[in-house]
Amino acid sequence: MNANPVQKANSGVNDAILQVDHLSMKFGGLVAIGDLSFAAKRGEITALIGPNGAGKTTVFNCITGFYKPSEGMITLNRNDGSTFLLERLPNHEIPARAKVARTFQNIRLFSGMTLLENLLVAQHNKLMKASGYTVLGLFGFSGYRKASAESVELAKHWLEKADLVDRADDPAGDLPYGAQRRLEIARAMCTGPELLCLDEPAAGLNPKESAALNELLIDIKNTSGTSILLIEHDMSVVMQISDHVVVLEYGRKISDGSPQSVRTDPRVIAAYLGVDDEEVEAVLTEVGDEDVIEQLDTGPDTAHGPGTSSSYLAGPVTDTVGHSSGERVTVAKGASKAGQVDARSLAAANKAASLAAVPAAKAKPAPKAASKAATGTAAKSTASAKPAVKATAKAGEISNRLAAPRGGKADNLTRIKGIGTVNEKKLNDHGIFHFDQIGAWKKADVEAAEAYLAFDGRIAREEWVKQARLLGQGKDTEFSRRVDAGKVATSHASAKTAKAASGKTASKTAAKPVAGKRGGGK
Repeated sequence: MNANPVQKANSGVNDAILQVDHLSMKFGGLVAIGDLSFAAKRGEITALIGPNGAGKTTVFNCITGFYKPSEGMITLNRNDGSTFLLERLPNHEIPARAKVARTFQNIRLFSGMTLLENLLVAQHNKLMKASGYTVLGLFGFSGYRKASAESVELAKHWLEKADLVDRADDPAGDLPYGAQRRLEIARAMCTGPELLCLDEPAAGLNPKESAALNELLIDIKNTSGTSILLIEHDMSVVMQISDHVVVLEYGRKISDGSPQSVRTDPRVIAAYLGVDDEEVEAVLTEVGDEDVIEQLDTGPDTAHGPGTSSSYLAGPVTDTVGHSSGERVTVAKGASKAGQVDARSLAAANKAASLAAVPAAKAKPAPKAASKAATGTAAKSTASAKPAVKATAKAGEISNRLAAPRGGKADNLTRIKGIGTVNEKKLNDHGIFHFDQIGAWKKADVEAAEAYLAFDGRIAREEWVKQARLLGQGKDTEFSRRVDAGKVATSHASAKTAKAASGKTASKTAAKPVAGKRGGGK
C-alpha cells in the first residue's frame, strides 16, 4: 500500500464516497470496533444505527480524525477523482483537503455570536487566505472584500435553507433547541463538504422539529451533491430519509442494507429488543449453564466488576474496563443478541441435516426385512436386534453417532456439567446417547459438536470429555451428585447413576408390589 495518504484515481469517480475496510479500534484490551467494513455511496444518506454502546461514535471519531484506528483503512473518494486515506491524514487536513465535516451529539455553537457570525466562522480558511494571512482585510483589499461578500451570501443561503434567515442577527443561544440543531448543520455545510457526518442530529427533537430536520437533510442530498453519514436513534428519521442502513452491535456489523430489509432483520430486532429479564434464568437453566445461574444468585464480583458506587446495570463482568493488570477485556460470549439469533439459526439448520441423516442410516437394513414386513413384527425385531447401528458420519460431523441408544435406553447426559435438558435433546437428536460416546470424542468431534450446538470453546472449558469418561466408568463427579440429589433440573424421571439404577432402584422396584399387596389386603 502506498504510504502517501493522497492517491489519484485511475479512471472516473468511485461510486462509494467512503469505504471502511476491516476497521478496528482498541482501547487497551477493550475492543470498541472489531473488523468493521461498509461503504457509503455517493449522493446517498447512509445511517449508522445500533444500541447504546455499539461503537457508532467511535466510528465517527475514526473517520474524522479524532481517533487513529488500531487497524484497517478508511478511504474517501472525492468528486475530482482524488482518493484520501483518512487514517493517515493529520486531523486538521481531513476537513480541509478531504472535505469531511461533522457535527456532535452535544450542540457546539458560539452562543454569544449571531447566527450569521456562526456561519462566517465556518469559512475562516477562505477569508484568511483572501487576506493573505495578514491585515490586508482591515484595509479593504479588493480580494478580501470579494471573498467576504461571497461568504456572507453563502451564509445567508444556508440560513434560508435551514429556515432561519429571519433571525440572522439574533444570538445563537436564543434559538430553540431544534433550530440550534439546524443552525449547526448549516454551519457545517458552509465548509463545502463532500461528506457530512451527523452524530444524532434528531436527539431531543419533538416531532415537528424532526420533520423540519428531515426536510433539510433531504434538501442537502438533492441539491448540494453532499453525501450524508449519520448516527441516529430516532427510527422514524432513519426509515424516512435513509437510503442505506448499517447496524452495529458491540462494535461488530450485524446488518447492512436498505431500511426495509434492516427493519425486518431478526438479528437487528434481537439486538434492540433483547430478551425479557424474567426469561434470562429460564433460558440459562435450559441450556445447562449452571455457573452463570450461580453468579446470578451471588451478586456482582467486587474484585473485577463495577464498584459499589457504579450502576449494577453496567453489564457483565467481561464488559467492564476496570480489570486486573494484563487481563484482556472483550465482550462476554453470548452477550450479542444478534449472535444468539445466528446461533439458533445455525443450530436449527444442523438439526435438520442430522434428522435427515439418521433415518437414512436406519433405513439400510430395510431390504433384508422386506419379505417379512407383511405382519409388521419382523421390522420391530430387526430394529431391536441391532440398536447400536452407527449413523453415517459426513465431513464436519461427529464420528461416533448412533442410530438409536444401546439397549433402548440412553444415559442421563445432564449429569455432565454444561449439558442441560435442551442440549441433551439436541445431542440425542444428533445420535449421541451415552457417556462413552462423548468420552471417545477427538478434537474433530468436539469441533463438530460445538458447531452443531452453536458453542465457542465451551466443551473444552467445561471438560465434557473428561466428565463423560469418569461417568462412563461408573464414577461420580461433584456435579453429577448434585443432579442425583435433585438439586439440578433433569429430563430423566430418575437422576440416579447407572450403578444405583441396578442396585437401589431395583430394590425399590421390587418392594413396591409387596406394599401394594399389603394395601390390597387391608
